[in-house]
Amino acid sequence: MKEQLEAIRSRAAAELEQASDPQALEALRVKYLGKKGELTAILKQMGGLSAEERPVIGQLANEVRAFLEDVISRRAASLKAAELEKKLEAEKLDVTLPGTHREIGHKHPLTVVLDELKEIFIGMGFDIVEGPEVEYDYYNFEALNIPKNHPARDTQDTFYINDNILLRTQTSSVQVRVMEKQKPPIRVISPGRVYRSDAVDATHSPLFHQIEGLVVDKDVTFADLKGTLEIFVKQLYGEDSVVRFRPHHFPFTEPSAELDVQCFHCHGEGCRLCKGEGWIELLGCGMVHPKVLLGCNIDPEVYSGFAFGIGLERLVMRRYNIDDLRLFYENDVRFLKQF
Repeated sequence: MKEQLEAIRSRAAAELEQASDPQALEALRVKYLGKKGELTAILKQMGGLSAEERPVIGQLANEVRAFLEDVISRRAASLKAAELEKKLEAEKLDVTLPGTHREIGHKHPLTVVLDELKEIFIGMGFDIVEGPEVEYDYYNFEALNIPKNHPARDTQDTFYINDNILLRTQTSSVQVRVMEKQKPPIRVISPGRVYRSDAVDATHSPLFHQIEGLVVDKDVTFADLKGTLEIFVKQLYGEDSVVRFRPHHFPFTEPSAELDVQCFHCHGEGCRLCKGEGWIELLGCGMVHPKVLLGCNIDPEVYSGFAFGIGLERLVMRRYNIDDLRLFYENDVRFLKQF
């Protein structure tokens, strides 16, 4: 039996080293070490051995089993390495070839200018607040001194959900919400989408963006409003920018004004861009109406404030000399790539 075990050891080792693939190696493992394998068959005959021979043959059998398992393990690792090398050779990758180009997006022109505007006002100590786009009639109109019979409502074609709820027509509604929750001093801007039932053309859209500004504190004057907006315009358009204030009327500010900036193209002489006027209308502003302050439980005898509303699309169109509002929303990559 000892001779049989030694023969199995030498014969199996030779055959295992010649195994050409994992399948052949597995077949040899079963042949020698499986339940019906040659080594197992030898071990089943150990019952007929004497007590002296049994431990000697048992030890030798275990040595042969351990030897064959080690040979199988090493051969399996060798075959696996060879298979990987063959696969790598067949699938060789030329790393010098250019990779697949992936288009990387960038900010929309409206977002570019809005981010600049935010930075300007944050630098002047303003906080950024937001309000709901689906708004109550009270906040959008009545709390801003625009009662139901006020003619100003006729100039804002409104999307009503019901008699009391609408899509906000202006971010001025955030003024009231801020003053209800926060007492002076207040210094905030509120950018966001607004909605009006306008027909789409080169200068109108049912959806556009506004940036509302509000300052309320003791001893705030129209001079503070002028200084703040002049700094804003100069930082946005350059130190050589010239502004003017024209008297105007808004129900929620008194006195009120429109701010114009001198035409960048003709410097006030008149051209096609400014329609011959030399000035370009930029935004509306004014001192917060005492009725609006009173409605928010702020004493107008103690506090005063100013507010302004900026149309973002108008700013961007002036910034880049764009003459059609629809270009911002058509998602034409040829247009957007210019920015």
